[in-house]
Amino acid sequence: MFNNNKILVVIPARGGSKGIPRKNIRLLNNRPLISYSIGAARASKYVDDVVVTTDDSEIALISEKFGASVVRRSSELASDEVPLAPVVYNAMIQKEKLAFDEYDLVITLQPTSPLLKPETLDRAIEKFEDFSIDSVISVVEDRHLKWGYDDGGKRYFPLYSERSGKQDLPKSFKETGAILATRRAFVHETSRLGDNIDLIELSKEESIDIDSYEEWWLAENYLQKKRIAIVVNANNEIGKDHLYRCLSIASKLVFHDVLLLLDESHKLGIDIVSGYNYPYEVYNGSDDLFDKLGQYMPQIVINDILDTSVEYVLKLKTKGYFVVNFEDLGTGTEFADVIFDSLYEHDLSEAHTFSGRRYYILKDEFYFQPEKIITQNVDNVLIAFGGNDPNNFTERVINAITKTNYEGRINVILGVGYPDKEGLISRIESNTAIQVYTDVSNISEFMFKADIIFTSAGKKMYEICSLGVPTICLCQDERELTHVFCSSTNGFINMGLGVNVDDVDIINQFVELVDDFDKRIEMNQKMLAVDLKNGFENIWAVIKEEYRKFELNKKL
Repeated sequence: MFNNNKILVVIPARGGSKGIPRKNIRLLNNRPLISYSIGAARASKYVDDVVVTTDDSEIALISEKFGASVVRRSSELASDEVPLAPVVYNAMIQKEKLAFDEYDLVITLQPTSPLLKPETLDRAIEKFEDFSIDSVISVVEDRHLKWGYDDGGKRYFPLYSERSGKQDLPKSFKETGAILATRRAFVHETSRLGDNIDLIELSKEESIDIDSYEEWWLAENYLQKKRIAIVVNANNEIGKDHLYRCLSIASKLVFHDVLLLLDESHKLGIDIVSGYNYPYEVYNGSDDLFDKLGQYMPQIVINDILDTSVEYVLKLKTKGYFVVNFEDLGTGTEFADVIFDSLYEHDLSEAHTFSGRRYYILKDEFYFQPEKIITQNVDNVLIAFGGNDPNNFTERVINAITKTNYEGRINVILGVGYPDKEGLISRIESNTAIQVYTDVSNISEFMFKADIIFTSAGKKMYEICSLGVPTICLCQDERELTHVFCSSTNGFINMGLGVNVDDVDIINQFVELVDDFDKRIEMNQKMLAVDLKNGFENIWAVIKEEYRKFELNKKL
């Protein structure tokens, strides 16, 4: 009841829907479509009674299960040609006879608007505080350059006087059909509207009216939408790969709300994210991070910050978040819901850990690069060890190559943390065949143009593999030795722990590969046989399934 006004919600639901057969009781995100409008009405602060008017026994049964009363509609009121006014009037009269009382406000809710929120319905009702208002209709803003059609002249004509940007057009609205609320005195067999009509604006999401399979698909995606917080950083020490992975994830989560959270002391990461226009916030310390999470209220928290602690993950769990960690070998892994580590091809013996190349997400730029075609000559060598290259393999490989008879181009890409950029450049500047680059935004171009690549056994090996460029790897540390994807099986030459490899061995391996065209063809074919284009799909499939289990466990 609102201001002593008794309120009836009428939900019309025929059994003979044609566009989508049995639409009103089909399962939309695992619930009958009609249950959403019943739920919105029952959750209202003001609605007294909810009635479904139907000609269908199954719709009647399901409606009652979800808490609505039911009025059986006669066949005369159930045909395609009958408008809603007599249907709503009939339901109202039947309910009033049973109650021996009259309603003050009668609201029609369409079952085809499942995204309508109870608070929006309440705002529509509150408009009747103004006694001059007879009816309230739900609308959505619809500012576009519109055209009409003259049937007589058989021509199109503009419905605007001057072309302008959408933001400069006058406001215009279209009815959504979700809500039509009217004072009792104006509900008749021929009309449900009074003279003085007000509008209630809905969001684009709430305005969806399901009349086609495309609209069904859209509504289901909205219902499955999650708020996802991604905690990630980039600096000279850890590089940018973690951040770029998260940006790739954000770019693919088009039906979800995503917020990136970055440590304010990591300027590199903030500078990168600010150029991508994704929503982000910076935090100062753990307490501030949890304050930001509390304000955003995500269902899922993704951490791409390397090793986590027990304290950090348990605090996330006590807040009720579903926790997903990437490349985490810290103590917090025991309590995370899902761990992904694409660099490990072997079983980590944990049910919630998913490892290997299936879970690597390529940067977007690699999806549209063509596959490498191997040529007889080697004219372009790329050296890209990334990060801070702690063993300075970059300079070792440069020196090794220049001691051979190779006369082609050498491109060198230094990671953001490389400690002696100026010194390296000064030592090689006399060799015009060597070009040094830092902070490149299109590394796929450099990789594709290369005939041979030198790199470490990190994430770059997946990017290289997706293009099929013959590659020689030097592992930076013992951890990289465990990245078994970097093997001859997948088309790589892995020389093992780089500090144990002699310069002569590097020279000999390079010369051998340059001279062996067949070997390079074989490496290329092995690489291209590996499917690396579905990493996100594989990750998201795991998250959805594990999140489903997580939600079920919360209900137990």
